[in-house]
Amino acid sequence: MLWITRFSAFFSAAMAVIVLSPSLQSFPPAAAIRSSHPDRTVISSFRKSPAFRNAAEDDECVPSAADSNVCSPSLVHVAITLDVVYLRGSIAAVNSILQHSMCPENVFFHFILSSDTNLETLVRSTFQQLKFKVYYFAPETVRGFISSSVRQALEQPLNYARNYLAELLEGCVNRVIYLDSDLIVVDDIAKLWKTGLGPRVIGAPEYCHANFTKYFTGGFWSEERFSGTFRGRRPCYFNTGVMVIDLKRWRRGGYTRRIEKWMEIQRTERIYDLGSLPPFLLVFAGHVAPIPHRWNQHGLGGDNVRGSCRDLHPGPVSLLHWSGSGKPWLRLDSKRPCPLDALWTPYDLYRHSH
Repeated sequence: MLWITRFSAFFSAAMAVIVLSPSLQSFPPAAAIRSSHPDRTVISSFRKSPAFRNAAEDDECVPSAADSNVCSPSLVHVAITLDVVYLRGSIAAVNSILQHSMCPENVFFHFILSSDTNLETLVRSTFQQLKFKVYYFAPETVRGFISSSVRQALEQPLNYARNYLAELLEGCVNRVIYLDSDLIVVDDIAKLWKTGLGPRVIGAPEYCHANFTKYFTGGFWSEERFSGTFRGRRPCYFNTGVMVIDLKRWRRGGYTRRIEKWMEIQRTERIYDLGSLPPFLLVFAGHVAPIPHRWNQHGLGGDNVRGSCRDLHPGPVSLLHWSGSGKPWLRLDSKRPCPLDALWTPYDLYRHSH
């Protein structure tokens, strides 16, 4: 397939860089340029994405005009947050999905914003045939629940929008793929969409070898009223940046409120230190439909403080995820990239000024 050829070339380029670069470097978190209202300069900072139609036969994909309705059963639903700080990452993520989708016209994007910005205009000018809708997520929804974290970026209200997808998206949308903004997809997203969840509410790659206890404080583990929530479960760490969510089951089970209850406890008891992840672990760990690890090669952004370079995990790759403090666009612009950042570059539509 075409995408395999492309990815092989990107991977070869990255391996060449690995030979020439140290395997471990540290980068301080860089400050991103912020703007309350993207103007024409910001909008024109991105090149237009070409129109993709990758199926071998036209009848493999639904007619684009017939399936523009968000309730169409033929659509693959993808939710991504959109803000000016991670805008470049979000645009690259969308571009990568379109490039590798067999039927890109079947993908419907749900963009979640937390400020009254004109990012919708930017999306339309960059992806002129994209099926999408913009949703406003009010920061006040979670401000009363957010506690301090190990990294300030993890305290932003938009990080918690994934908790409210069942309320934000139309009731006819019964399943959605949630993706972070710091990743690229190098496989057909429809494969992830078709993942069977069985009786589970969410599906994600699990990492049962990880030290699960570190995601909660000693006080949490010492008190049965807290740690007892995992009794009878085999909890494993999973990264919430890539999830397939059954919204119908989520709504029926009231899972938004279940997450909020743990966030309320956190405000007074301090049972964890890491942003929006631990409430998901408390509610879902041990009850997650396993998805192959190839769909979240995470940790490429290093840890939450130093952002050191990381290598790929062993095995095949369908999605690369720069979770951690190091983001590829910031490291590339600072002329201090990590080797694997070369794999992100082909999807970057940012127009550099010279």
